[in-house]
Amino acid sequence: MRLLGLHHITAIASDAKRNVDFYTRVLGLRLVKKTVNFDDPGTYHLYYGNQTASPGALLTFFLWDELPRGRAGTGLTSAIAWSVPRGALGFWRERLQAQGVAAAPIARQGEEVLAFTDPDGLPLELVATTESDPRLPAPHPEVPPGKGIRGFHGVTLTIGVEERTAAVLTEDMGYRLLAREENRARYTVGDGGPGTYVDLLTAPSLPRGRSGLGTVHHVAFRTPDDPSQAEARDALATRGFNVSPIMDRCYFHSIYYREPNGVLFEIATDGPGFTVDEPLAELGRTLKLPPWHEPQRAAIEAHLPKL
Repeated sequence: MRLLGLHHITAIASDAKRNVDFYTRVLGLRLVKKTVNFDDPGTYHLYYGNQTASPGALLTFFLWDELPRGRAGTGLTSAIAWSVPRGALGFWRERLQAQGVAAAPIARQGEEVLAFTDPDGLPLELVATTESDPRLPAPHPEVPPGKGIRGFHGVTLTIGVEERTAAVLTEDMGYRLLAREENRARYTVGDGGPGTYVDLLTAPSLPRGRSGLGTVHHVAFRTPDDPSQAEARDALATRGFNVSPIMDRCYFHSIYYREPNGVLFEIATDGPGFTVDEPLAELGRTLKLPPWHEPQRAAIEAHLPKL
């Protein structure tokens, strides 16, 4: 497969207004797309990213407040990590503390990490990466450009059996083992670097995780174009995966499948991108609907909470 790293990560949250406030005001991310869940148009699908809304920097949320809180355990994504410049964690620790968010420093793989959770309990991390990361953070009046979030650093999957997921990553998806630290193994793909890392945290003694509020719904990987995605789908199907048809998500095209430990994976194309229906400078300002839901705009807007 021609995979370039992470494309986006989609999680589940409860309150839309609280979600927007935390990710834009507190963390300084940009709301780059305000749309609906294409399969459940009565609910929001919100996208946050960096200044250019680039693949590899997109955290998205399904807003399903009727769901119970999820339970940590195996078969789930257990942490989302962002890349920030070296020396930025002191700023972020003070900022999070001032906002009432508890944050714990961690040393991992030779890098400094700050771990915390969002209002729904979603585990998040900031990594003061020692590698070059030229991606541009979103401008924010309270976050200096030299401290801002560039995009994803990586993602951690908690699993019961490493070999099964590792085989999918290395034999099917083109990933390679980069480092190992106790029960954590780090994999990377392509040119490597921030935005490519997948950490497998093997913890067979933990119970099975349960999806719900404060958990990740799926992890999406980047592929450059439609032909590459079609090749990936054929390869997965040949290997026996129950892979979905190609789905039009307007801003990218998607296929979905589960790896053996149960984590839902997606492969998404880099294009068409988020400027297909609004200019870069105006991303996230108005509700955007796919063409097949546009006739129901009035009813959809009346049902959604105001942001």
